[in-house]
Parts: sequence; structure tokens; C-alpha cells
Amino acid sequence: MDISTIIGIIIGLAALIGGFIWEGGELGGLMQWAAALIVFGGTFAAVMISFPLAKLKTIPKALSLAFTKGSQDMEELISDLEGMSVISRRQGVLALEKKSEEHADPFLREGIQLVVDGTEPAIVRQVLDLEIEAVHLKYESYAKIFDSAGGYAPTMGIIGTVMGLIHVLGSLTEPTSLGPSIALAFTATLYGVASANLIFLPIASKIRARGEDETSRMELMLEGMISLQNGDHPMLVRRKLESFLTDRERKPQLSASSEESEL
Repeated sequence: MDISTIIGIIIGLAALIGGFIWEGGELGGLMQWAAALIVFGGTFAAVMISFPLAKLKTIPKALSLAFTKGSQDMEELISDLEGMSVISRRQGVLALEKKSEEHADPFLREGIQLVVDGTEPAIVRQVLDLEIEAVHLKYESYAKIFDSAGGYAPTMGIIGTVMGLIHVLGSLTEPTSLGPSIALAFTATLYGVASANLIFLPIASKIRARGEDETSRMELMLEGMISLQNGDHPMLVRRKLESFLTDRERKPQLSASSEESEL
């Protein structure tokens, strides 16, 4: 579970509600069910109209990406590939087949199988680059759903506001109904703008960030597999792959290449 998304939403809601109460407002004044129905019901309907059913079915998967941690640690992947380079130099590329079958990542298993089968490096790169691009497009399609919700929500808020003001203008002869009608009008705008900028658009950004992390992992594995195919020294493999890490991700540790120092 990636608690940063949950904490961010909680802090954002607390800041908005806290500021409202601090200024003397009452919490009940924000609870306008009619406004919520107009904004969130209208937004959901607009998203349904915008995307085919097949893409709408991916919403639960997309949401899970925003609230869960990423895949395998990149430093661990580097260590795995470095270890494979030791095996490759000692026992040959064919010895990697059994080792790769035990690995949890299907992308790495597929790539190692291509290497073991003697596929040309250019073809290996072409095939795996296509898979990386497909993953990028998948994450982008997830993010676009929430981008669209973030675009529709403020508009639905304005529609709710206009509807509330129409009700206000139609009730000028009944002063007692003006307060609730005005509250409905402005609360709808609040719901639309707040949900777009605190929930929908940030979730779209988090999904894109997850996609960038995943494609970066895949590019790291691709470079590692090409290095294995080229017979690069384990130390060189590690140094190449560490270029994908941030300074904070780099951990000082004993390199598996020390085992290869006499080869």
C-alpha cells in the first residue's frame, strides 16, 4: 500500500474543511447532497459517454495503481542481472535459461529466452521496445480516464451552480428558501473544483508516475539483457544499469563482479 496517496487526500480535505471551519463556517453547510449528486453523477455519466466499456472496466485496476507500491526494487533487479552476467561468462548464455525461469518478472523471462534462443541483439531490442511502448500506452490510457473526470467535474460544478441560481431566482417571493438554494449553488462549484484538483487530476498524475517507473524498470532490464548477450563484464553491467537509479536509490554493497575478478 502506498500511503502517500491516502495521506495526501486526507491532508487536502482536512485543509479545505479546516480552513472553512476556521473562518466560522459550519461543517453541515458543506453537506449538500443535491450538489454532490449533480457533480459526481454528472461527472461519472460524462466519463461513461467518453470511453468505451472495455476501458471503463479498467478503472479498478487504474485506481489500484494509485494506492499500491510499485514492482520489484530496481537495485534488486541490478543485482539479479549482475549475477546472471557471472553465470553467463562462466557457463555460457544457455545456462541462463533455468535461472530466468525462476525469476518473477515475465518481461525479464521473455527477454532472456530471446537471448538464449540466439536472437540478434537488434531484434531483441526491437521486440522488447515494442512491449515497453505498449506498457506506456496502457498507463497513459488509465491516466486519461481520470484526466477527463478532472476536466468534467468543474464544469458539472458550474452547471450545479447555474441550476441553484435558477432556483434562487425562482424563489425570490419565498425568502426562507434563498439560503439553501444559494448554498446548493456555490457548494456545487466547490465540489467540482475540489474533486478535480484534489482527487481526479492527482490520481492521473500518480498513474503516469507509476507508468514511468514501470517503463524505467523495463528499460533497465532491456539494457541488462543486451549486456548479457554482448558478454559484458559484471562490473560493467552494474555500472551501466546504475545509471537508471537516483542517488538515493544507489546502495553501497559488495558487487557480484568480485566473483568474476579472475575471469
